[in-house]
Amino acid sequence: MPFLNFESRHFSEAEKAAITTALQDLQTALSGKLATLTAEERQQYGSIKEQNKLMVNKVKDYRDSDPQLSSPEVDWEEFGNDFVSRSFLQTLTNSLTELSRGLENAKILHDWDNYQASLTDYQYSVYRNDSGSTGFHTKVEEIKQFFNRTGGGSGNTTPPEPTE
Repeated sequence: MPFLNFESRHFSEAEKAAITTALQDLQTALSGKLATLTAEERQQYGSIKEQNKLMVNKVKDYRDSDPQLSSPEVDWEEFGNDFVSRSFLQTLTNSLTELSRGLENAKILHDWDNYQASLTDYQYSVYRNDSGSTGFHTKVEEIKQFFNRTGGGSGNTTPPEPTE
């Protein structure tokens, strides 16, 4: 028998409400700080890449250690604010990306559990239908449509492998 129920950590109604509220609070806190860029703007501004980030860091280091060497044409207060905001946003983005990856992985395991249980139920329904039990024919016919019909003959009811 295959191993079922990879993911059995479920959310209580109180946990779901608390998470939803926390997410709404985060969205509210960030609402005035988010930017919307068109595809063209994202292409135009893009990422400054690692080499250029190193250059920005070096300019900041010089500004901090030898401000007399800094260009008077740069708004250094704005430069500093951008630097701090950029660093904060990078940390926040990394944390949210890690959180998103963990959520997606948990969802994948719940999906797998649902899929395996559904296959078990379908196989049971096929068995009951084939043994002449009443009520299973329609269920088998409706679920059978989700299976690939190539390779096994016209009545192939073999469950497919999961795809994403």
